[in-house]
Amino acid sequence: MKKDTHPDYHIIDVKMTDGTVIQMKSTWGKEGDTLALDIDPTVHPAWTGGGARILDTGGRVSKFKKKYEGLGF
Repeated sequence: MKKDTHPDYHIIDVKMTDGTVIQMKSTWGKEGDTLALDIDPTVHPAWTGGGARILDTGGRVSKFKKKYEGLGF
């Protein structure tokens, strides 16, 4: 295997949106750096099941649903 092909894998601090800090291994930054997140699992609808709504702009969603209604959508 070639030498120096892999990035340095080290411990960094990750600051969540609520201010809590956790330690993770990463290739980002340097050992001990702090990565501040704008979006994290505690606030993002993908993890919290938030009430994200699909806006039907120009009837695109309705057109899609009608086109594929027999496939279980």
